[in-house]
Amino acid sequence: MKNAEFRFYEELNDFLPEEKRKVHFPWTFLGRASVKFAIEAMGVPHTEVDLILVNGRSVDFTYNMQDGDSVSVYPVFERLDISPVIRLREEPLRDPKFITDAHLGKLTKYLRLCGFDTAFGNSLMDSEIIEIAGNEKRTILTRDKDLLKSRRVTRGYWVREQFPREQIREIIHRFDLRKKIRAFTRCMECNHLIIKVSKENVQSLLWPKTLEFYQDFWKCDGCGRLYWQGSHWVKMAEFIRNIM
Repeated sequence: MKNAEFRFYEELNDFLPEEKRKVHFPWTFLGRASVKFAIEAMGVPHTEVDLILVNGRSVDFTYNMQDGDSVSVYPVFERLDISPVIRLREEPLRDPKFITDAHLGKLTKYLRLCGFDTAFGNSLMDSEIIEIAGNEKRTILTRDKDLLKSRRVTRGYWVREQFPREQIREIIHRFDLRKKIRAFTRCMECNHLIIKVSKENVQSLLWPKTLEFYQDFWKCDGCGRLYWQGSHWVKMAEFIRNIM
């Protein structure tokens, strides 16, 4: 029987029972066990972790635990440069792209509203979401902790908030995206970019009163959906201003 001591920092404590949050606590193991195995056995997905210190030394996920080890585990440093130590994933987000699971449909629309490239895995198996995320370099957003524990996942985040408007605020803050918001540039339905079109080119598709009161129109280059600055646009614009 071997013994080690763990301490998790900041939001990683969200995954732990109350008695293990923000304190040092023991972990007992037999034989060989990687630090990645230990961390996920405690309920923390590896995608949430960016720095591990064992006895004050930076290690990666393959490190094999030793009797008497003292382990400190830190969350993703999206806004900090910790290059002198071993980062456990790729560089911080520069051109953020996401894929959401079936539980985050409304959040998906809010992210697209803010201009972020967001695929929606509404009818996809977990394995398909993971494959798309890897192939297209997308960050998985999910309310399912187990989805993030797959060793194939390199970028992922467990969304803490339950309500969509709080979720979008959480993601904007968590990934430091305020300066990257490009509102009303992406279709909320299909994720393609929208482009400005002349009124003459779309007038046959509009109701008479819409033609009378509005002059500027945009069209999705994917599904063809039309957009204009009506009352719904005004409400969404105010919502985005509040986020920013």
